[in-house]
Amino acid sequence: MAGFPIVPSSRIKTLPPYLFAAIDEMKQKAIARGVDIINLGIGDPDLPTPAPIVEQLRQAVGNPKHHQYPSYEGMLSFRQAVADWYKRRFSVTLNPADEVLTLIGSKEGIGHVPLAFVDPGDLVLVPSPGYPVYPVGTSFAGGTPYVMPLTKAHHYLPELRAIPKDVVRKAKLMFLNYPNNPTSATASKDFFKRVVEFASEHRIIVCHDAAYSEIYYDRHRPLSFLEADGAKEVGVEFHSLSKTFNMTGWRIGFAVGNKQVLAGLGKVKSNLDSGAFQAVQEAGITALRQGDALADEIRAVYQERRDALLPGLKRVGLEVEPLHAAFYVWVTVPKGFTSTSFTAHLLEKAGIVTTPGNGFGEAGEGYIRMTLCTPKERLLEAVSRMEKAGL
Repeated sequence: MAGFPIVPSSRIKTLPPYLFAAIDEMKQKAIARGVDIINLGIGDPDLPTPAPIVEQLRQAVGNPKHHQYPSYEGMLSFRQAVADWYKRRFSVTLNPADEVLTLIGSKEGIGHVPLAFVDPGDLVLVPSPGYPVYPVGTSFAGGTPYVMPLTKAHHYLPELRAIPKDVVRKAKLMFLNYPNNPTSATASKDFFKRVVEFASEHRIIVCHDAAYSEIYYDRHRPLSFLEADGAKEVGVEFHSLSKTFNMTGWRIGFAVGNKQVLAGLGKVKSNLDSGAFQAVQEAGITALRQGDALADEIRAVYQERRDALLPGLKRVGLEVEPLHAAFYVWVTVPKGFTSTSFTAHLLEKAGIVTTPGNGFGEAGEGYIRMTLCTPKERLLEAVSRMEKAGL
């Protein structure tokens, strides 16, 4: 029987390669050549998930009731744990029945939410540099991303009033992310207040990605968007247990806030997935209930790594942004390099994998991103290699 050409859809053909998949391919080629790679590229915690969370999963996985389909919105006990944590952490009150939605990791919720609210021709305001899923999810829904540049001059916050009026009229959603990936910038309550006012005035749904809210240093505890008055009326906030508790492989997160937005996202999800494994939700309850006690040790490790890496980078002449939250180091590339060429240079001359800033959008050109997701000794080794390479 003769075969026939398998033709991808136009949306797939125009989709750029996923940034981190391309980095991994580059890394694997270097490893195949025998290079001892120091991977500062992908933000995947190298530390183990805390033991109490693992033990709870071990117990829960043996429960036969967890072997069946889970509820689409997530176990009420998990959603109650989320609401309790929000009250303790942010003094924000949530109704677990309709203001909390369980996700199979925050990535899928972020990618799916445009399907619920964006029609062809609608615009979605996305930060640049920013997480690639914001524009990709928009495009999959038939919408058009409109880039909000994040610049050092404005503390990596979007200039809302600089967005053209004709763009604002067509905008349905706005994605924000603080603490920010890739710049590690944080946002103030005053900024969130201005976002609420802007969104309310122009009827734009705010989707705030707070995946890094619990990775912070020097007592700079990041705020929740929902702490701003009126925030729940205009938007939702996405969270993940991945970064806080070293659970990237577990795929568990949640969205909270406006119940109408969550209902729309929930309708998309109920047609596309069957919910998060309930045993993982049980483990998530343990994580949320023991939150600070478990996360304090993790934060201490990242802070020690930060305090080792940043002075070393400055010593070799690199300009880096202050780091008060998240585990990303935003580095200005030296003169004569682009983001991509400096990334390639570090890999070729020092065996160090980093992420080019332009992979997060055009506004990221001129920077690279490093992560703290590797042991302190390897971070110091990376600095030593840069010094030997004359960087």
